[in-house]
Amino acid sequence: MALPLPLIFLIFSNLFVSGVRSTSFIMVNKCEYTVWPGLLSNAGVPPLPTTGFVLQKGEERTINAPTSWGGRFWGRTQCSADTDGKFTCLTGDCGSGTIECSGSGAAPPATLAEFTLDGSNGLDFYDVSLVDGYNVPMLVAPQGGSGLNCSSTGCVVDLNGSCPSELKVTSLDGGGKLSMGCKSACEAFRTPEYCCSGAYGTPDTCKPSSYSLMFKTACPRAYSYAYDDQSSTFTCAKSPNYVITFCPTPNTSQKSSQDQSSDPKQTTPPGTSSTTPAGDSSATWSPVDTSMIYEGALDQSKGTPSTCHLSLCGITVTLALAFCRMWRLF
Repeated sequence: MALPLPLIFLIFSNLFVSGVRSTSFIMVNKCEYTVWPGLLSNAGVPPLPTTGFVLQKGEERTINAPTSWGGRFWGRTQCSADTDGKFTCLTGDCGSGTIECSGSGAAPPATLAEFTLDGSNGLDFYDVSLVDGYNVPMLVAPQGGSGLNCSSTGCVVDLNGSCPSELKVTSLDGGGKLSMGCKSACEAFRTPEYCCSGAYGTPDTCKPSSYSLMFKTACPRAYSYAYDDQSSTFTCAKSPNYVITFCPTPNTSQKSSQDQSSDPKQTTPPGTSSTTPAGDSSATWSPVDTSMIYEGALDQSKGTPSTCHLSLCGITVTLALAFCRMWRLF
């Protein structure tokens, strides 16, 4: 029995729409060291095909996400396996004992990229958060999409080397203390005032602290504390892909300005000695590099919309030919 023409059209339309709405995350490591990305899906959403892997210096990997996916990404550093094969990381460890995080999140401090795809009004919502502290520079850049608030966000400065001593996470190596990460004030002091809990559990009662303001000054588009939504949440329509870059490369003008400084390096790999004086440094703290990189920070040949557009054109032509052939049958 022949299918009615409207039903055939509906089937092809649904296939076409579902293909358009898929989202790819292109993860790129531009650090001078290895990063082990961790991935965690929100409860009740389909999982991603992997929950953790290794990215050597200069490598990239694409992760395809199902429709309406939500979750977070982060970078683990200084990872290794012991003689029994147990895998651990000095920062961002998820406690699974393997490269795959298998449903576990990052131990603070860790720089987080958070996403909700196809949320309210069909928009993608995303941010880079320092609420759980900082361990590695990160930039999120949409590729395609639309909207006034559809733009790059992240924290690309070195907060490890300049972290206040009371927030600093260090590791002993060769007899010296090496800066590995920078805790949030909540993680460091565990008080309701810093954690926005108890009597401080509302936007009216929980205000930015001197520590969160330091993070905000260094990384103005990143979440600095729990109620930092207004300047830190970004949205995109039309389902773009997203490039997540660890240690993004500065553009030409920023490179030139950095070359004139006494320390030309933009980022400090985990395990680099810090020269921050001991004691309360909140009054004099400043990041090594306060430049924020948004547009033009990435190699636009990676994950560009043109690739997606070519694929969609191919799908469109194929569907049109199939539709014409089926039309002749009826």
